[in-house]
Amino acid sequence: MFFYRGDFNNFKDSQSKATLNESIHRTRYFSATRPYSGITVFISHKHDDLDLGELDGVIGMLKEYGVIPYIDSMDSKMPDHTCAETAKRIKDVIEFCDKFILLATNNAIESYWCNWEVGIGDVHKYKNHIAILPMKDYGKDYKGNEYLRIYSSIEYFDGTTRYNNTKEIIPKGFYVRTPMDEGHTIEPLKDWLRR
Repeated sequence: MFFYRGDFNNFKDSQSKATLNESIHRTRYFSATRPYSGITVFISHKHDDLDLGELDGVIGMLKEYGVIPYIDSMDSKMPDHTCAETAKRIKDVIEFCDKFILLATNNAIESYWCNWEVGIGDVHKYKNHIAILPMKDYGKDYKGNEYLRIYSSIEYFDGTTRYNNTKEIIPKGFYVRTPMDEGHTIEPLKDWLRR
């Protein structure tokens, strides 16, 4: 299942500017030594891939679950130019954050930095704390790398899908699908974030 650009627009409301400003403020002064009252999530994305409005919608959706997002491009502690200190800061923040989410657009999948971040996330968060949010443009193929399929993915169910071969309907909402040796499991996004 894929999300399309614009799917998170309904999470932009009159509060979205305040939500984004709060997220930017927290990211600017993000410290791996400061305690946070909430779930911290490193959001890996291709900087030139998502315009601020798209990212705003994703942040708005996550904020509904009490998430404190970290977006490296908004971090005032990052060096002006990409260097070894950039990589060190990213590694430290990924290790510190509770969860790791990759906004897996085609451009992000092809990005060396995003792939490197997934590798760092794999070392510190493997399996239980990484999720892929696959997103594509309308009318374009999704390139998705095979290795991304070993991670959980964020999906949306509209309240009409049934659990495997049962009459029970999956309630409407966001879920995390986790691949298993035989099939997969799903759990509400809010439960995954708190775990």
